[in-house]
Amino acid sequence: ALDAPEENDLAAILFTSGTTGTPKGVMLTHQNLVSDTYIAQSRMRLYPSDVFYALLPIHHAYTMQAVFIESLSCGAEIVYGKSMAVSRLMKELKEGQITMLLGVPLLFNKLLAGILKGIKAKGPVVNGVIHLMLNISYLFKKLFGINIGKKLFKAVLKQANIYSLRIAICGGGPLAESVFKIYNEMGIDFVQGYGLTETSPIITLNPIDHFKIQSVGQYFFPWMEMKVLDAGEDGIGEIAVRGPMVFKGYYQMPEETAKVFTADGFFKTGDLGWLDKEGYLMLAGRAKNMIVTAGGKNVYPEEIENAFQLCTDISQITVQGYTEDKEAKNEEIEALIYPSDDLYARLGLNRDENANNEAVRVEIRQIVAQVNKDLQPYARITKITLLEKPLEMTTTQKVKRNYKK
Repeated sequence: ALDAPEENDLAAILFTSGTTGTPKGVMLTHQNLVSDTYIAQSRMRLYPSDVFYALLPIHHAYTMQAVFIESLSCGAEIVYGKSMAVSRLMKELKEGQITMLLGVPLLFNKLLAGILKGIKAKGPVVNGVIHLMLNISYLFKKLFGINIGKKLFKAVLKQANIYSLRIAICGGGPLAESVFKIYNEMGIDFVQGYGLTETSPIITLNPIDHFKIQSVGQYFFPWMEMKVLDAGEDGIGEIAVRGPMVFKGYYQMPEETAKVFTADGFFKTGDLGWLDKEGYLMLAGRAKNMIVTAGGKNVYPEEIENAFQLCTDISQITVQGYTEDKEAKNEEIEALIYPSDDLYARLGLNRDENANNEAVRVEIRQIVAQVNKDLQPYARITKITLLEKPLEMTTTQKVKRNYKK
């Protein structure tokens, strides 16, 4: 007979997404996974009657822990999705009567873009009334803790097959504040969280009753510790954590493991951000992706990319730094853009024959110019590169950034 596992025994080796390099095998123990499961439940209630929806592969830490193990812990059901296509997704949400929808920004952006497109098609008067109702709903929820959105938007939610949702959770990447806000306005208890494969993965969640729209949530005090390393004048530094959910090390990579831990045992996440007095985390971006512009200003690509999340004319956008002069130390901002099929269809163009058509360029330039108006001068996009093929994506639907400049 096999010996019963000890809490510090290896339970799984899961690989990082590899957005900026080669994936690494993350060794997670039984204690890592089980502690994170129950600590996360301190921020939300789960019931045996819940039905979870899983779209990401189960070998990803987010699905393994937040869907598979969480549902097992409370005896809930799981529906495994088959495709990111909105039509397929909506069919599965309806048939499964999903109550817990866990996804990545791309999923929630696609779903919301479809809803907003339907609202816009009803004309300016209806569109204006609905936006007024959204604002009223948000005020009631934020000021009085009363969720009137689900009643106000019952027809809209039913049409999108998300009326049965009790909670929607977004992780695996940054989500635009506007997207987070609209879901809450429509009456969906929408939760944004943050974590990494190395942290089993969840280490912050936005409480449903006390969420902060600009935050990825409150860290799990007192069960873990979080601090900001080498913070600048703006309070932004590298996020570091210590607690029972932090991994054992990288598989057969002792040197890489040593690099990511401080002398006092804190795991350095590689993410930049700051904490407020209540322990809410605000993320700026990945340290590896940061761009230093003229005047020494730090620009985080993710913040610029977020501004395009609901733009249906753009399928992919990746922001990076570039220099015209190889001797220059400061960078300017470039956007690599893969236009959507919707844009080509709207312009009556065949993508294969018109990948770099001037009409497409004009549309993209107008979109970028509109976003640039809301950005600080040093963070504005100064170069646009249209891509003929999409960039490679990870299993969590994030663009791989190990591109060649």
